[in-house]
Amino acid sequence: MRIKPIYLSLVASAIVLSYLFSASISAQTLRINSVATIISDMKPPHDAAPRGVPKHYSWVKGPELGMGNDPKNFRAMIAWGQLYEAEQGNPASNTRVQIRNIRTYILSKRTRRWRLLKSSVGVDGAAYREDFAGDANKPPDIRQERDGSVSVKAGGGYNYHFWTKNGRSLINPNDIGGIFTTCQARLVVDNPRKPDDRAKAKYILNMGGDYWLDLAAPWDHFKTNGGIGMGRFKYVRNRWQAFNMTTLPEAQIRRNPPPIS
Repeated sequence: MRIKPIYLSLVASAIVLSYLFSASISAQTLRINSVATIISDMKPPHDAAPRGVPKHYSWVKGPELGMGNDPKNFRAMIAWGQLYEAEQGNPASNTRVQIRNIRTYILSKRTRRWRLLKSSVGVDGAAYREDFAGDANKPPDIRQERDGSVSVKAGGGYNYHFWTKNGRSLINPNDIGGIFTTCQARLVVDNPRKPDDRAKAKYILNMGGDYWLDLAAPWDHFKTNGGIGMGRFKYVRNRWQAFNMTTLPEAQIRRNPPPIS
């Protein structure tokens, strides 16, 4: 029996449409971040206050902007994040927080286009006193994961303050139209031979960024650096989530969103 060409054409078209629909659904499923999430991450309040942070600190209650899009005479920047136990404490002893894909994007004031400034799968960091008093810090409780990311614990009076691998990046201070920093995090089991207590975990995380005088200037009580801004502290969950900070207001983010993954 001969099959009419028009029938073959319809079958082929159906296959192509099915493939495109499946690919679209797959992309939507894999995407972790969104414009709505970025906007929400700059609106107060935090999910919970960070443990050990004095109540008079300006960022203890919600996200804030510091220097924003005005780096003044600073010519370098770095993205960073903070992992804390929530104020009420964290009863989970067999849970870690896996962190990956920290990225910094800059919006050019001249071209109005976003560009990726720096990206790394893993992060560097240290365990700092929860109130950052005296810049005191120590090596963190860290585990390298197979994909290049890390998983960490915080507590006992210390947070985990982390940043992009390979340090700071140079910027043109006269061409900053916007800053966007982001990472992804989730809860993972510490010791698989012990009970999974992730349901009890009370870890919170947020993103931010700093301007620096240059690539090598040492910390000097905020004379050589300044905060760009920081996002909302959110509870870390079992599923991957995005955590964000941006210097742009909601209307501008909606009109010209940064790259999202």
